[in-house]
Amino acid sequence: MPQYPGYPPASHVIDYLEHYERRYDLPVRRPVHVRSVSHDGGMFFLDSTVGQFTADHVVAATGTWSAPFVPHYPGTFRGRQWHSSTYPGPEPFRGAKVAVVGGANSGAQIAADLLVTSEVTWFTLERPRWMPDDVDGRDLFLRSRRRILGGDSGPNLGDIVALPHLRELRDSGPLSATPIFDSLSELDHDHLIWCTGFRPALGPFRHLMRGREPAVKNLYLVGYGNWTGDGSATLMGVGPFAKHTARVVAGRVDEARQHEF
Repeated sequence: MPQYPGYPPASHVIDYLEHYERRYDLPVRRPVHVRSVSHDGGMFFLDSTVGQFTADHVVAATGTWSAPFVPHYPGTFRGRQWHSSTYPGPEPFRGAKVAVVGGANSGAQIAADLLVTSEVTWFTLERPRWMPDDVDGRDLFLRSRRRILGGDSGPNLGDIVALPHLRELRDSGPLSATPIFDSLSELDHDHLIWCTGFRPALGPFRHLMRGREPAVKNLYLVGYGNWTGDGSATLMGVGPFAKHTARVVAGRVDEARQHEF
């Protein structure tokens, strides 16, 4: 990716990916929703919103963003529930009582964001683990890079980056955590925002899996977090795993062609 002064914003990354797609004339089709993937007689059959497809090989790279995770709790919550992935900003919550659940970055940041407009309770399973105040995004990038390259990234620093405005709210008192509830029925809040992360979006492939491994030949998994390769869910870390998968697929395609003759 071309150099950018400072930290590249999302628009810079998107521009790079779009340029990459045009530069190599990649046959990308969008928008497409794959409803199901079946496997029979060594072939894959895909049913999608733009028609039916068959394939000898399938690479599952659907990521996690479309699979927000909400844990199960007993009881009934009478207000409206949200996930952090659909958080619209503080304005819709003005004047309301809001419960925010999650002890990592999104939980802390959304709770802080809402303090100006709402009555907020920030729930966490355990005491929040703040990173040292002098740790910033560059430190985390370098540590992650060392881990991906096989080096020692050092001890775990915590779960929450202590951004300046978060530090101020934490140290002055408003941004403090409350132990998690046992039942949703305990809550008398108007809104409940789950900041509880994501899970692999393996819906179309789950029946073709055995645990975390493909149960059929020629199905490959890329970019689902550390269980598909350390750092593979990031733009920085996915490259080696994508290249390895491409080499494996190409090798099997060549092998199949040789058997045809």
